[in-house]
Amino acid sequence: MAKSSATKDAQALFHSLRSAYTATPTNLKIIDLYVIFAIFTALIQVVYMALVGSFPFNSFLSGVLSCVGTAVLAVCLRIQVNKENKEFKDLPPERAFADFVLCNLVLHLVIMNFLG
Repeated sequence: MAKSSATKDAQALFHSLRSAYTATPTNLKIIDLYVIFAIFTALIQVVYMALVGSFPFNSFLSGVLSCVGTAVLAVCLRIQVNKENKEFKDLPPERAFADFVLCNLVLHLVIMNFLG
């Protein structure tokens, strides 16, 4: 009987999360997809390294750190662009996107320098 209660609780949780996410604006959903893509790319690189090997370890670290760094910056962009976030209400979305692009440029310059 405890399993059915836990299953019902899990189903209720997933239903409430799904209904709340349907109210999310489209631009935030696009950023969410970008974050998922970046993390998925990092996971593919880790699996590839585990299967094949990591001979140029600098390249492996650069690729994974690039993906994770990009995902972190995208999460920061999502926080700044979200209309419900009161902390960044005076920040225009264009400024948040410009910050995202500039930080990505700096991140990838550092990553390219790390490659050697």
